[in-house]
Amino acid sequence: MATFGTLSDRLTETFRNLRKKGQLTPADVDGTVREIRRALLDADVALPVVKEFTAKVRERALGDEVNRALNPAQQVVQIVNEELVAILGGQQRRLQLAKNPPTVIMLAGLQGSGKTTFAGKLAHQLEKDGHTPLLVAADLQRPNAVNQLQVVAERAGAAIYAPEPGNGVGDPVRVARDGVEVARRQQHDVVIIDTAGRLGVDAELMKQAADIRKATDPDEVLFVIDAMIGQDAVNTAKAFQDGVDFTGVVLSKLDGDARGGAALSVASVTGRPIIYASTGEGLDDIEAFHPDRMASRILDLGDILTLIEQAQQAFDEEEAIKVAEKLASETFTLEDFLEQMQQMKKMGSMKKMLGMLPGMGSMKDQLENFDEREIDRTEAIIRSMTPGERRNPKVLNGSRRLRIARGSGMTVTDVNQLVQRFEQAAKMMKTVARGGVPNIPGMGPVPGAGRPGASSKRGKQQKAKGSRSGNPAKRAAENAGMAQAPQTPTGSGFGLGGASQAAPSEADLAELQKLLGRG
Repeated sequence: MATFGTLSDRLTETFRNLRKKGQLTPADVDGTVREIRRALLDADVALPVVKEFTAKVRERALGDEVNRALNPAQQVVQIVNEELVAILGGQQRRLQLAKNPPTVIMLAGLQGSGKTTFAGKLAHQLEKDGHTPLLVAADLQRPNAVNQLQVVAERAGAAIYAPEPGNGVGDPVRVARDGVEVARRQQHDVVIIDTAGRLGVDAELMKQAADIRKATDPDEVLFVIDAMIGQDAVNTAKAFQDGVDFTGVVLSKLDGDARGGAALSVASVTGRPIIYASTGEGLDDIEAFHPDRMASRILDLGDILTLIEQAQQAFDEEEAIKVAEKLASETFTLEDFLEQMQQMKKMGSMKKMLGMLPGMGSMKDQLENFDEREIDRTEAIIRSMTPGERRNPKVLNGSRRLRIARGSGMTVTDVNQLVQRFEQAAKMMKTVARGGVPNIPGMGPVPGAGRPGASSKRGKQQKAKGSRSGNPAKRAAENAGMAQAPQTPTGSGFGLGGASQAAPSEADLAELQKLLGRG
């Protein structure tokens, strides 16, 4: 996540130096805490939060839990991770829905914080969850705010109540109150009220927000805050808490290049949980905020759980079973390959997904150069084929490949490379489906792949026989090399409490790029 990029780099480098030490002294701990303090201050985290955080880390790092640990450096990383989770709110807090509909959700915040965009995202997500939200245009101050909400509502497929044109015309308190009544009559189970903001905190803004809250008695008041405004976020949050109060926080623009201080400060300073994180302009660019997962991302330990959830939403279980059966029976075609690619696109940005893998923070340059349009180019080539060619690529002679290249706007070389990559991918997946160990080009066999305990008879025979060289000296050297072969490392998948894990290499990323695109 771009917002925490610099902070993540600084903390990762600090822990990398720490892991080189077999035993930690008080001086090592003090040096580490000093670096953490500098990293947090550079990230624009509020000073009281930094002081409290570093004091807790130092106290625990000098305690018995680290002294008794087999790997003290890993234990310190674990402590920092747990304390990060604590200042981010500790437990995830879900949206609270009313027992008697409609649930009224009021959005508050400064102008430009992203309230209107978030209103559409929230309505879209609630629609997917089976709710019937109604958007209420109560921001009658900002020019074209009502029109913007109407456009957002249309994109989200949600109903909207906008009786006033806005642009300074109309009573926002009356609109909000009437909107709740309309939702009750039309049986909408959620009402999302978009309120006005200001460029800064003032008495008029607070009075209007307080009046709307009093008139509608909302179940949730969500304070939408721009993650890019740094220290001002804390002051603004305090002002809104004193003037209106709110039940939860929404962090917007987390995909920006800001330093992330707001995210690490607001929950701790206000005592209110962060409920949502907005990570882009698209309607689907909204995430439920998980403090533990965000802490893992900051420490470059990955976010596998979110990645799995996105995959479960995008992939159809029945289709996955059919694909597995086709792989096992060698009937996997380019049509199936195209369907799998389309399902991957539903998961969102490939860069974003790769960034959730542990250790990818050290490969930011390679991730930035990852061209996601390669998937579109591959799709164009496959769509330029006839159904018969997709089912049986072996019929693709020179003239057919030239026709496909012209139809897709690509070259014959691109078509040849796609067919070759498809054959390699199908072969690799077929090996996995049969319980074997896939051999990825440029990476070798994948350790631990295949069914647990599965091993081929031929492999056992080769292991027993050893080298077949006719030269006795060479045979002895090769057998000695086999005996000294390194074992597969084991440890925690997140780098906590286990062996330190290596990040994917540049060659790995390049190979993945080849499998998905032209290469």
